[in-house]
Amino acid sequence: MSIGKNPYVPKAQQAEQKAATAPDDATKMRAYRDAAHQWERAATREGPGKRRDEYEQYADKNRRLANGEISADEEAALAAAVDPKTLN
Repeated sequence: MSIGKNPYVPKAQQAEQKAATAPDDATKMRAYRDAAHQWERAATREGPGKRRDEYEQYADKNRRLANGEISADEEAALAAAVDPKTLN
């Protein structure tokens, strides 16, 4: 583990990728719930500010995806809104 890096961010991103490639709805739902949990853990490791708010928004988005509150069209729009620079 690197000093100063949040270990839960890559775990959350990995769970999101797993949800995107899930073969069935049940697996996709579990992966989105796991991603939301990991984003919450990442948010608790950050101090108050922009990054913490961003992680909380990701957690909320993944929880809504798991609960089916977001349609497929909205999911595609949210995926397109992700900044590619934050994925590295």
